[in-house]
Amino acid sequence: MNARGAGQAEWVTVDLSAPDFSAKLADHVRAQMGGVDILVNNTGGPKPGAARDIEVAELMAQAQAQAMVASVIDLTGRLIPDMCAQGWGRVLTIASSGIEQPTPNLALSNTLRGALAGWNKTLASEVAGDGVTCNMLLPGRIHTNRVDQLDGAAAEKQGKPLEDVRAASRGSIPAKRYGSVTEFGAVGAFLCSDPAGYVTGSMVRCDGGMIRSV
Repeated sequence: MNARGAGQAEWVTVDLSAPDFSAKLADHVRAQMGGVDILVNNTGGPKPGAARDIEVAELMAQAQAQAMVASVIDLTGRLIPDMCAQGWGRVLTIASSGIEQPTPNLALSNTLRGALAGWNKTLASEVAGDGVTCNMLLPGRIHTNRVDQLDGAAAEKQGKPLEDVRAASRGSIPAKRYGSVTEFGAVGAFLCSDPAGYVTGSMVRCDGGMIRSV
């Protein structure tokens, strides 16, 4: 609790893969909150797999494509006009460092999240003059349940002990450790703040130096 008190929270349970997800959530937000100033798009990731194993028919019908791409674009499109009208807003889309350096055995994630990069850059240029910023935050190995699941899948695939897989993963990161949720959240908080008003159309990595490209 801070000096302003405990605060309040509203929530609604929806299915990101459902075609009516965006309309239901946008309507709820407007009814309960009158709109939003800051929108954080954060979806789960698909199961691991190789690029050569992706079937086009399955990809087009894949619920993950609806949840990770279509719903994000639709929801943002429904809420951003209010931000533009008031002259201030923040759209932060959480993706993956796999956009800049594809993550092995996460072909579907690399493919779908990559689509959001082009969308975000285009949208940012369209609304910057209205005081709205649109950025992407790219996590590396942030220690979450998702990373634990991926490490477990890698251990099973490679036939190695889980700790050996984790040690190898940490060893590939210049910081020599996984990042914390607190560290990741702090970067996101900055991008959604007033002082970050001149940062837009950017992809910001929080990865301990894992991505080696310039």
